Amino acid sequence: MPVRLAAFLEWLRTRLWFIPGVFGISALLLALILVQVDHVVDRVVAGDVGGVLFAGGPDGARSVLSTIAAAMLTFTGVVYSITMLVLQLASSQLSPRVMRTFLRDRLNQTVLGLYIATFLYALLVLREVRSPTGAPAFVPAISVTFAYGMAIASVAFFILYIHHVAQSIRAATVLRSVGDETRDAIRRLYPEGIAAEPERRGPPLPDRPPDLVVHLERAPGVITTLDGEMLVQIATDSGLTIELPHMVGDFVPHGATLLRVWSRAAGLDDGIGATLAAAIHTGLERTMTQDAAFGIRQIVDIGERALSPGVNDPTTAVQALDELHDLLRRLATRDMPSPDRLSDDGELLLRLPRLDWADYVSLALDEIRQFGVGSIQVARRLRSLLLDLLEVAPASRAGPVRRQIRLLDASLAEGFELREDRRAAAVPSPSGQGPESTPDPAEPA
Repeated sequence: MPVRLAAFLEWLRTRLWFIPGVFGISALLLALILVQVDHVVDRVVAGDVGGVLFAGGPDGARSVLSTIAAAMLTFTGVVYSITMLVLQLASSQLSPRVMRTFLRDRLNQTVLGLYIATFLYALLVLREVRSPTGAPAFVPAISVTFAYGMAIASVAFFILYIHHVAQSIRAATVLRSVGDETRDAIRRLYPEGIAAEPERRGPPLPDRPPDLVVHLERAPGVITTLDGEMLVQIATDSGLTIELPHMVGDFVPHGATLLRVWSRAAGLDDGIGATLAAAIHTGLERTMTQDAAFGIRQIVDIGERALSPGVNDPTTAVQALDELHDLLRRLATRDMPSPDRLSDDGELLLRLPRLDWADYVSLALDEIRQFGVGSIQVARRLRSLLLDLLEVAPASRAGPVRRQIRLLDASLAEGFELREDRRAAAVPSPSGQGPESTPDPAEPA
């Protein structure tokens, strides 16, 4: 999928108005079509519809449609209020970063869309009902019957929505949702398997000032996506070496350096800076389109909030470590692309910073380990996670994991004054719980 299209679709998914807007337009078109069908059927059967269709008169049809429209407007207000309350709770209790998960929720958007569609549909059909005063009576039986169906579906979806909201506010559900999105990002961004050869690093950047420095002329924002293939193609065609000082997910203020460009040819084409800048997209906040680290950041934030003194919920922190364990396990056996893109003859075309394995391990574990000092449950879960990573990670990636084990051992002395507590915290456990500690030969009596 083209990068620009992927960025646009990600932006669209977080718009709370998009699906309700599509539902509303569809309802208007459906009302117009069914009313025309009713006119045709009325002329053919002369008003004798029979069967399961609405068989009441104009006053009855108006009453039904008015009731449905009023009820849907009330339902819409209730759903909107509940959604805002859930967003506030998620932001305050878990992390402000997880609000995008609720904004992207398809069921929430669908329920709002269904209620708005039913309201607009009932209003539009209502205006077509005519009493026998000055004109022949007309009751759009098919359209009114369909309004019944939409009302019944709305009630069913309201029950489903209440259940969904009750489940979605749970920490375990939010963590799994963020984890699933991060797993999708890992599958897209990192190939299966570790490369047999070392990553192909390019030559150093030219030892002279850049020929062109491209600054951010747009509003300040976070780099959400960049079109690496476009930058490589431009560098190949124009004989350029391009460096990005910022990686995807970094904030860039207005006027800051966006790109540095060196020319290996006679000069630079006019307008090349604007063309290169168009390959880099910025936004208000990070997304996971090209930024798997953002998913890990959200999970770590939830774990930190759970370990804060005001919350003091180590069990939620352990649930966050469960998701981080799975994500790190997947990354441990995947290839990390080189920050350099080279031409066929070895010329450096593009250099952009990327996170490597050590960066991901540090991002996922450093802060939770620091905030979890003094929690036996967290210490046990961390040790279990790290020992498992040592088993699955290639030998070339064992260093960052061993470093975390050393830091965890050092934190035991800081977090636990009693020797028995230190021994208990040193017992690895996938759940943070476990049997009583066994004597540690290395621990002085």
